[in-house]
Formats: sequence, C-alpha cells, structure tokens
Amino acid sequence: MPYETSQAPAAEWLQHSQVADCTAPALLDWLFDEGSLTRRLTRLSADHFSVTPLCEGWQPLRDDECRALDLPAGSEGWVREVYLRGHGQPWVFARSVAARSALESGGLDMEALGSRSLGELLFCDQAFTRRAIEVCHYPQAWLPALNASEALWGRRSRFDRDALSILVAEVFLPSLWQVAEISGEIR
Repeated sequence: MPYETSQAPAAEWLQHSQVADCTAPALLDWLFDEGSLTRRLTRLSADHFSVTPLCEGWQPLRDDECRALDLPAGSEGWVREVYLRGHGQPWVFARSVAARSALESGGLDMEALGSRSLGELLFCDQAFTRRAIEVCHYPQAWLPALNASEALWGRRSRFDRDALSILVAEVFLPSLWQVAEISGEIR
C-alpha cells in the first residue's frame, strides 16, 4: 500500500438529504448521479478515457469499509485502487473493496480486471443492485501522495449480487472539475 489508511480519522459518510441544502447543485449532480461514472467520464473525455491501476491485492479492510459491507472489523478483502483518467489526466481516484469470502464464492475475479473499468462491469451485469450513494470529504491520508489534499469530495456505494458485495468509492480530483467547468458540465 503506497500510503497509510489505518491512522486517518474516520470519514463521515452522508446521505443526499444531509448535504442537499449546503452543496452546489452542479456538485450534487456529480456526487449523486446514479448512472455509470465510467460512461460519463468517457463522454466528457470524447472517448479518451482510461483506467490506470495503482495497487491491488488482499489486505485488511478499513473499519468503515467493514461496516458498509456488514463484515467483522479487520476482515480481509481484495482492494483495488485506480485512477480514472481523461486525456491521460487523473480525474478520479477510485477504491473498490470486497470481502475475500464473498469474492471466492461470488464468481468475480477482480484481479483479472487489469486496466478495464470495474464500474462498467457492474453496470453491464443486471444482477448487481446498487445501494444508496453516500458522500464525504475524503480523508487526505487515504489518498495517494500525488492527490493528498483536504476537502476533496468522494462518494461510495455498495453493489450487491447474491452473496457478493463490492464497495466502490470514487474521489473527484480538481482536474476533473476544471474540465467539467470548461465543457459546461458545471455552471
């Protein structure tokens, strides 16, 4: 793991109703968009979208991830961290996790994804259902050093298919907001 996640203060994950009155509508549109982020980024980048894996492997999950996946604290899972890029620029830092036991019996080989988008796979498989999106100011210590900044908005949601649950967190980086503003996605 390229940075420390265990010593960071816990994130306060919030529902839409808890931020709707105090957050700009354009930001809320991105944070709570229930469509595929991969597809939205692909459109924004005029098909110059790519995924760059940063790290992946078996490791203990963070306490907030265990709670979100209904797992005992300290459970081990597969952790996949990537950049979602537009025109080669990192626009989103994404962290996806799933319990070892669920992956071993769930028929999904996350290790084989490589530079393919997990989000696209989740949206193409109609058997996955998405739970509510939660948002927070993502803890700086949980980000790669290149993007370690305070007050970056992140979101997460849980995707379920039978006994398999995958928690996907996406952190929106300043480079995305710059492009979105120029393109008229944010006003």
